[in-house]
Amino acid sequence: MSDRSLRGMRLGAQSMETESGVEPAPRQRVEYRCEDGEQVFVTFAAEAEIPPTWVSKTGKEAILVNGEKPVDGNEKPVRTHWDMLLERRSIEELEQILEDRLNDLRARRGERRSA
Repeated sequence: MSDRSLRGMRLGAQSMETESGVEPAPRQRVEYRCEDGEQVFVTFAAEAEIPPTWVSKTGKEAILVNGEKPVDGNEKPVRTHWDMLLERRSIEELEQILEDRLNDLRARRGERRSA
């Protein structure tokens, strides 16, 4: 008899509680706009801090409408691999190293051909 009472139930897969009396958290809908005019609407919690920029689904950066413009004054310039290499070596040193490596490579290739 006890297996008949559970027939048709998905045990553990579904909550037996109802959503009656449950209130969702207060929300706010914020508008962002891309340079090309694309509008992006994002929903945040009412107490959330709103970021000045948002990346749209298309991958474009959108700026908060009626908000302060983002300031990028404290960003450090991007250092490339080449910039870091030039901090350690001069152009003359790099040219000498390149010439040495090319001579080694040519010597190894010459040994293979003669064998």
